[in-house]
Amino acid sequence: MIKAYQKGEDLVKDIESFTAFKGFKVWWLGQSGFLIKYQGECLLFDPYLSDSLTLKYTKTEKPHNRMSELVIEPSFLDMINVVTSSHNHTDHLDKETLNAIFKVSPRAKFVIPKANMDFVIDRLKCDINFPIGLADGESLNFGKFKIIGMPAAHNELTLNKKGEHLFMSYMVQFGEYTVYHSGDTLWYHDLAERLSKFKIDIAFLPINGNKLERKVAGNLSAEEAAKLGKEVGVKCVIPHHYHMFEFNTENPENFVAFCQKYDTAYKVLEHGESYFYSIV
Repeated sequence: MIKAYQKGEDLVKDIESFTAFKGFKVWWLGQSGFLIKYQGECLLFDPYLSDSLTLKYTKTEKPHNRMSELVIEPSFLDMINVVTSSHNHTDHLDKETLNAIFKVSPRAKFVIPKANMDFVIDRLKCDINFPIGLADGESLNFGKFKIIGMPAAHNELTLNKKGEHLFMSYMVQFGEYTVYHSGDTLWYHDLAERLSKFKIDIAFLPINGNKLERKVAGNLSAEEAAKLGKEVGVKCVIPHHYHMFEFNTENPENFVAFCQKYDTAYKVLEHGESYFYSIV
């Protein structure tokens, strides 16, 4: 079991103690979950903070054996202003995680793909007016954060009958900063062109790849994430979607090697570790 850089109350203290007016901090909570704090407000991307998938797939042909210890109980996250879910897979839409967060952060807004509204309401058993749906190109403001919906391909650019994407990514602007959270995605035809329209400070990109033998939808590989970050001109790529489940992971050292090959700026975080970013 991979130990966390910091966890529990130590992690909470780290989040609460960050009060700098300039710059922002990001913490990796595992899998695709990242917490951003900027000028006192907290945005939480795609949290998975339970063992629901491990329990679900116990004694099946697709066991989800956890590789890393849990960094924080969701009931500790009482400081959250905005939460996202990029799609309906449980490691991005976990009712155990989300309902516990919303219980202690009752004012938090919940952003999801507009196409997934009915599914989300059914899974979380929440009020129909609680989730806030975004479609491609739509944007909404939540306090200091502006969130822009963009498509993701997992493995395809899948649309419902209304033409709304089931798999999404999010571009977020706050102050002078812009970050991109990919959700789960492959490199589709105009992804780089879409991203190049923004001056992205940090891009959170998956690196676990797309291997048919895993029998699950795939993602960018370590090399593709490094190449995409360089092509788009991202100031820093932070990898995700690894070191959670044994059957569906990647060695981050491979990502580092490709970043060095392509001269891509990067930062690899440990579970619970923070990264301070500021424009000098």
